[in-house]
Amino acid sequence: MSLLFLWSLSSSLTVSPSSTLATDSECALLSGFDPGFVADGDFVIGGIFPLHYNQEMPDVNYTYQPTAVKCNGFDPRAFRWAQTMRLAVEEINQSVQLLPNHMLGYKIFDSCAYPLTGQRAALAMLNGLGQAHMCSGASPLLAVIGESGSAQSIVVSRILQPFKIPMISYFSSCACLGDRRKYPTFFRVIPNDDYQVKAMAQLLVRYDWRWVGVVRGDHEYGHFALQGLLRELKGTGVCVAYQEMIPLLYNQQRALEIIEVMRSSTARVVVVFSAEGEMTPFLKDYMAQNITGIQWVASEAWVTASLFTTSEYFPYLGGTIGFGIRQGNIPGLRDYLQTVNPRSPLMPPCSGQETLLEQHSAYMNTSSPRVAYNVYKAVYAIAHSLHNLLHCQAGAGPFHNRSCAHSTNVHPWQLQHYLQEVAFYISGEEVNFDLKGDSIPYYDIINWQRGSGGNMEFINVGLFDGAKDSGKELVIQEEKILVVSVCSASCAPGSRKAVRRGEPLCCFDCVPCDSGKISYQTDSIDCTECPEDYWSNADGTMCIPKVVEFLSHDAMGIALTVIAVVGACLTVFVLAVFLHHRTTPIVRVNNSELSFFILLSLILCFLCALMFIGEPTSWSCMLRHTAFSITFSLCISCILGKTLVVLAAFTAARPGNNIMKWLGPKQQRVIIFSCTLVQVLICAAWLMAAPPYPSRNIQDQRSKIILECSVGSQLAFWCVLGYIGLLACLCFILAFLARKLPGNFNEAKFITFSMLIFCAVWISFIPAYVSSPGKYTVAVEIFAILASSFGLLFCLFAPKCYIILLKPEKNTKQHLMGNKK
Repeated sequence: MSLLFLWSLSSSLTVSPSSTLATDSECALLSGFDPGFVADGDFVIGGIFPLHYNQEMPDVNYTYQPTAVKCNGFDPRAFRWAQTMRLAVEEINQSVQLLPNHMLGYKIFDSCAYPLTGQRAALAMLNGLGQAHMCSGASPLLAVIGESGSAQSIVVSRILQPFKIPMISYFSSCACLGDRRKYPTFFRVIPNDDYQVKAMAQLLVRYDWRWVGVVRGDHEYGHFALQGLLRELKGTGVCVAYQEMIPLLYNQQRALEIIEVMRSSTARVVVVFSAEGEMTPFLKDYMAQNITGIQWVASEAWVTASLFTTSEYFPYLGGTIGFGIRQGNIPGLRDYLQTVNPRSPLMPPCSGQETLLEQHSAYMNTSSPRVAYNVYKAVYAIAHSLHNLLHCQAGAGPFHNRSCAHSTNVHPWQLQHYLQEVAFYISGEEVNFDLKGDSIPYYDIINWQRGSGGNMEFINVGLFDGAKDSGKELVIQEEKILVVSVCSASCAPGSRKAVRRGEPLCCFDCVPCDSGKISYQTDSIDCTECPEDYWSNADGTMCIPKVVEFLSHDAMGIALTVIAVVGACLTVFVLAVFLHHRTTPIVRVNNSELSFFILLSLILCFLCALMFIGEPTSWSCMLRHTAFSITFSLCISCILGKTLVVLAAFTAARPGNNIMKWLGPKQQRVIIFSCTLVQVLICAAWLMAAPPYPSRNIQDQRSKIILECSVGSQLAFWCVLGYIGLLACLCFILAFLARKLPGNFNEAKFITFSMLIFCAVWISFIPAYVSSPGKYTVAVEIFAILASSFGLLFCLFAPKCYIILLKPEKNTKQHLMGNKK
């Protein structure tokens, strides 16, 4: 088969007519219009594709012959469709099962996406190459594959009808073309729009979009689609706010009027029945007005248009949803497309050295062929029909007297009969036609979403299968879909949708996720709770590990450590002073041994506070509470012993009072040991029954994990504190009774004041301890230990140190007994 590439057009595809005057009685064409691609064969089929998507009309004033229509705007997608037809023909010609010993030829013309130029292509196809059809007898053309737009298909089909030439459209979905009385030779491998408007109506109802606008093209496709949609919406509760029409010959002023209607309308859903060629300039003007918040519902004519995949379209068209024709698989298409020479004037500007993948990515996009797949099916439908025709058994044919078609003189109307009956499978899909020439209704539901590179991606989120039972045709994967809310803005990650009472489902408020819950998708219906050891971040979009909190060596921990060490050092200093002046009256008064015991126990009290700082462990939890309770019990027991000694010393001076023999040093040690032993026994029972242990507190502050020491037994904990409080109260009462006893240095006054401070600290400790959160609970306990320790140290020993260090002249027995001032 010889192949001629006859694209003798300029870069703008201007067709220059070559006028030929008929001389004598010869029948000749007045002008010529050559095909884009042509190949000889035993049987020739035609192809019409919109290789350019707009045109400039000639000046027509009827005073001279008009120039040809000038086609502009090369469409790489349509060029890919034309190449798909060539690929299918070549595959069939190489097949040994389909049409063996016969060759298919083709003539492919450009329609420029306009009915007038589509008519020109159809007539040129009928006329042949340079010779008029009416002059040369029967046309060798058996069938035509075309056209893309319904308006062009209507024109082409009417031209082909007188010659009974069947036509298979790959992209014309207007319901009007299903009328067999008007279009008896029309077939299509794309579903009838009656099914598309039915699917759209179900989609609008499903999302409760009750108030919508409709924009359509100025052609039969848009007109019949609108009428079908209005018919399907009756009784559904969905109302149409406005109906606007984009002029067939684009007019910017009219487009801006339509855009203003869209801007001012309360309807935020817009259904569009239009072709890509009309939508391209319209959307450019729409974007220039900076209008957002529109939910577009696209027809199959533009929902998969690769022209709109650049990132600039997403702010305005993101979330668009529509019904795309079924995609399929075409083996070898990508390799075949790369055989085209880019030096062709069809693909400016090229040097001939570029790769097609770089220069025309839309042309090389074969990842999800839809229209090209329809072209592929249409060619095979013709081939299978012709194969069945040629293998007709004599005497069992479908024509007059059960005759068959003659293999050397096949007429188009004979091929149409077999087209009506054909049924075959391709890529797992059954292909056949009903009595109206329509194919099986099936749509992919396409959703426009932002890709990883910021560009637009067409995501398949469901399907509509018209062959299923009523009500089961529409299937949507809700988890994949992204739509523009028509009443409320989309809820960003970190929030959830809360439907407004009494309003449509599309009207909702965006409520931030509660603390500890997240949503990482747009328009989440609910927030997900974080795992136990995790918490939500500030934005509520992800779970992060909880902050682990305990009183560590941070600023607070260091401050408390320094205070504790200073307190211990200060107590050691007082102890050293007392040891150095242990023979002086003020140290020896009321048993110096008790003073030393008190100072030693106070050192331990200060130091035990350090055990509360740091991460809790099993040993530290047990030691911190027992050490604290025993050291304080020892300290208060010593003070109790000193109080008894003070009280006994002054009352022993009365005649007949022999109390001091019962409060000698030995008895004092027994008192101290006995009182401390009781606390030791309580602590031992505590450790054996339910000892303190480290725990992870996630209840008090849910955003944090608080590492703390659980007391184990609440009863034992409060018994320990209660016993210390009991000793302190007993000391306070006894010291209070002895406060007015004579003497310049009545130690009972200072014991009374120290116990008053001690009790005040620990009484205030209880509410502070209960109400403090996290590590501050431990800090409050340390503060109480340090405050009470400093209170005891200063109240009991500051006056003595004052006399020892600053007033040594008063450190005499006479002064202490009040005999000398």
